[in-house]
Amino acid sequence: MKNMKKLLYSFAISMLPFLVQAQFDGEFVKPRTGKFLLQNATVVTVTKGTLEKTSVLIDNGKILAVGQNIQEADAEIIDCSGHYIYPGMVDAGSRLGLVEVNSLPETQDYAEIGQVTPNMQALVAVNPNSVAIPVTRVSGVTTTLAVPSGGLFPGTAALINLNGYTPDQMFAGFKGVVLNFPSSARRSTWDRRSDEDIKKEAEAAQKTLNDIWSRAETYYQLQKAKAELQYYPEMEQLAKVIAGELPLLVEVNAASDILSAIDWIKSKKVKAILMGVAEGWRVADKIAAAGIPVIVGPMLSIPTRQSDRYDAAYTNPGKMAKAGVKVVIRSNDAENTRNLPFNAGFAAAYGMGKEEALKAITINAAEVFGIADRMGSIEVGKDATLFVSTGDPFETKSQILHVFIDGYRVPMSSRHIKLYQEFLERSPGLEKN
Repeated sequence: MKNMKKLLYSFAISMLPFLVQAQFDGEFVKPRTGKFLLQNATVVTVTKGTLEKTSVLIDNGKILAVGQNIQEADAEIIDCSGHYIYPGMVDAGSRLGLVEVNSLPETQDYAEIGQVTPNMQALVAVNPNSVAIPVTRVSGVTTTLAVPSGGLFPGTAALINLNGYTPDQMFAGFKGVVLNFPSSARRSTWDRRSDEDIKKEAEAAQKTLNDIWSRAETYYQLQKAKAELQYYPEMEQLAKVIAGELPLLVEVNAASDILSAIDWIKSKKVKAILMGVAEGWRVADKIAAAGIPVIVGPMLSIPTRQSDRYDAAYTNPGKMAKAGVKVVIRSNDAENTRNLPFNAGFAAAYGMGKEEALKAITINAAEVFGIADRMGSIEVGKDATLFVSTGDPFETKSQILHVFIDGYRVPMSSRHIKLYQEFLERSPGLEKN
């Protein structure tokens, strides 16, 4: 009976978004594909400069033309005079689609039981009907990296576009195995462990990591020798990293841990991306020399040490970029992934500059994820994943007018917008008749 009650409660929670949606829906508008001509905009291509009074032609999910005086009789015309066209923004690390309400365990699907579960696929757990997805995409964030958490190897992250009925439809072409690198730093200012205890725990965690990796290397060698192996999905997934089929996404933040992670990555000769990197600015030259790209964020956070300046998190990406590090920005959120442009805006204001900050959530992300031939900039032949804005998306006053994902024109509607419309003009009003 107890299990039945829990099951019914979980079902009720899962249906809540649909019940709320039905309550506020009037005429339902679906994403639709077709041929669209976005005319007379200022096109911020990211890779080929900013083009004034330029049009963009979209058809069959692709950008067919970018230029002036484009004429297509059978295209749906969208007048973008006085507005701007940007490539869709990419959040390189969040739990969007893996959790609906952070405070409700029944809606959380980003962690599995156990310390070593690299075979667990975040893509399978993505909920395409999450209420937070429309909230995010109408803000111009069209693509996110769904990242599992918890444990040493919590699972395999997946890049998704924020439109589709199934996770497979949403998949954007990149996966990576997540490693939470063992830390020798204090967890917070409230960490009361002694220095000796911290050192012992860090050494034990490092030994565990090396033991697991040694086992994975043995498994890989046996695979290459075509030996008969028992089903071992954890080692099979790690073997893909060793073989170079998948990159390793290494979550690491303290400066000393970053240096240890770089040495470990070099010794294992794996393709890796550093994530988090909160103190990357302290060792930016070492990261640059290693040639390892970083996914940094969130910017909207406090310093890691009480002795640091208030703006340590804000200036971190700019300092790394100036040192020669390939920088990508993430929100590291779920309920507020829509704030990605403001994370980038803080980075821009505190030393990174607008141009580099925009690259950090567009073309840099596409290059790091190996999909720059399809995304990250506005160029002929690339996927039509872009948005139209009244101004700079880093500015809170700017409004997003149109969003396209893989050529689909996405309805500019979300739970937030519907609530705003509901209470803007109340009928009946506050007074009882």
